[in-house]
Amino acid sequence: MSQNSNPFCPVTPRMRWLLIVGCGCVLTGFFAASKVDPDPRGFGTHQQFGLPPCSFRQFLGIPCPSCGGTTCVSHFVRGQWVHSIKSNVAVFCLAALGLMYLPWSLMSIWKGHLLGVVSLSHLYLTISISLSLIAVVQWIWRLV
Repeated sequence: MSQNSNPFCPVTPRMRWLLIVGCGCVLTGFFAASKVDPDPRGFGTHQQFGLPPCSFRQFLGIPCPSCGGTTCVSHFVRGQWVHSIKSNVAVFCLAALGLMYLPWSLMSIWKGHLLGVVSLSHLYLTISISLSLIAVVQWIWRLV
């Protein structure tokens, strides 16, 4: 590696727009979650948006891996993190990532490179595998 090479991923004009759109998506999700009341059962909050009950739960009688996701984020945006974790650990981790994404993406745009990222594929793989493992372990725990 030469002395002038940057080991980080540069923020291209296209990536800048993707980071901004990502911020908009996170903020929209948090805003939508703030407009519904968390269901006291720990799942079913999504029905306040006019969506049907979870088909997985209705047909199989067991919760799906994402059950409690909307309830989780609804608790999360209210700062009720213990209730949020109890609703869905994997979605709590995703919401926490979203919360960290906001300042990280803006700082990355400002600095001109993705802060702390050397390889986008490694970042995507790490996040995907981590969240998937958390979701599977949580789901098995709920079923047992």
